[in-house]
Amino acid sequence: MGRVSRYAPPLAVMALIFALSATPDLSSGLGTWDFILRKIAHVTIFALLWLTLARATQWRHPVPAAVVAVLYAASDELHQSFVEGRNGTPVDVAIDSVGIGLAALAYAIARPRILRAGASESGRSAPAKAPAVEAPRDSV
Repeated sequence: MGRVSRYAPPLAVMALIFALSATPDLSSGLGTWDFILRKIAHVTIFALLWLTLARATQWRHPVPAAVVAVLYAASDELHQSFVEGRNGTPVDVAIDSVGIGLAALAYAIARPRILRAGASESGRSAPAKAPAVEAPRDSV
C-alpha cells in the first residue's frame, strides 16, 4: 500500500473535522439532544481519526497515532475559538480523547483475534501445545 493511499483517509477525516469546526452554528434546535449528539459525534469522529492514523502506520505505532490525534483535537478546539458562534474548550479535547482511547482499546482487545485469524488464513497455525505425556502404567 503506497503512502498516498495510506495517509489519504486520515487526511480526509481531518479535513471533515476542520470543515465542521469552521461552520459558525451547528445547532439542530433539539436542545439537550443536540448537546448529547454533538458529544457523541466528537467521540466518534476522533475514534475514526485514530483508526485511520493507526492504519496509515500499518498498526505499528498506535501511541504516536494517539498523540497526533490528541494534538489535532487541541488544534481543532483552538480553530473553533476563532470561528464566530463557536468556542473551543479543553472539555471537548477530553471528550475527543475518550474517542481516541476507546478506539485504541477496541483495537487492543481485537488485535490478538485478528492476528490469530490472519495466521490461520495464511496457512500458518498458532503453535500447538505439546501433547500431554502419560505416565507408563504398571500391568499388575
